[in-house]
Amino acid sequence: MLWLAHNTVATIVERDGLFLMVEEREDDRVVFNQPAGHLEQHETLFSAALRETLEESAWQVELSALVGIYHYPAVNGITYLRYCFAARPLGHEAQRQLDTGIIAAHWLPAAAILDPAFAARSPIVRRCLRDYLQGKRYPLDLIYHHPAQPSP
Repeated sequence: MLWLAHNTVATIVERDGLFLMVEEREDDRVVFNQPAGHLEQHETLFSAALRETLEESAWQVELSALVGIYHYPAVNGITYLRYCFAARPLGHEAQRQLDTGIIAAHWLPAAAILDPAFAARSPIVRRCLRDYLQGKRYPLDLIYHHPAQPSP
């Protein structure tokens, strides 16, 4: 039996002491997450993080560091590997349509996100933010992207 973890990316984007979060529908509930999503075929982790942030929040960002890599065996039976990046906001595309399932993007204070009553999509949301607030930053060149090889 073939088993694969789901590789995802997320960005922590800080502006004036507030953090970019997306409000989204997950099944029958509304939850909050950093801009995040799945790595797609032929995509680098960096390009996936930039794409997902733009698609989910309408914000263009520049990656500045790797915050951490997170292993999360979720209650749905799927294991996720999340590559979380710190990023700086560059510009907002206010007229851009957000991804399906995204209700809105918000700038929220860390205290609200870290509150146990906050409707975080998963415990990894708070863990990534705590690590960021503790100053965990790793250089982007820690990640090597080998050039794509042509298919035979």
